[in-house]
Amino acid sequence: MRGIKKFTEYIVEKIVKKQSIDSSRAEFLTQEAANSYNNLLEKKQKILLNDTNANDFLKSCYDTIMELIRAKMLLRGYNASGHGAHEAEVSFMRILGFDEKDVQFADQMRYFRNGIIYYGTRLDKEYAEKVIEFTIRIYSKLRNM
Repeated sequence: MRGIKKFTEYIVEKIVKKQSIDSSRAEFLTQEAANSYNNLLEKKQKILLNDTNANDFLKSCYDTIMELIRAKMLLRGYNASGHGAHEAEVSFMRILGFDEKDVQFADQMRYFRNGIIYYGTRLDKEYAEKVIEFTIRIYSKLRNM
């Protein structure tokens, strides 16, 4: 896993493009993130986390966080697309003022989610617990920004 570049590098590489602020799409993504987050909390309460469903929990957590980050980008007039878009979105966390430790953990989530989808990576319960804790902490910060 290589390191996440600075957000400005994704702009130079045209992975991130400047555009008009898209408040309606940002609001939609914010609502979707809230729905995803509430579903995650309900799932956590009703379903016992184990090695079998750890991947599902990670994907839910990642999608919840990324929906909010995309919304924040749209409110500042940015949109990421194409190869490297997810890395650019994680990098945007620095612009939002998150610690490097949080950016690196989010990047690790991105990397593992990619592994699940494309390479059959299997995660375990212990890692999924860390991801859920991280998501709960980060979601609150992102929502309040």
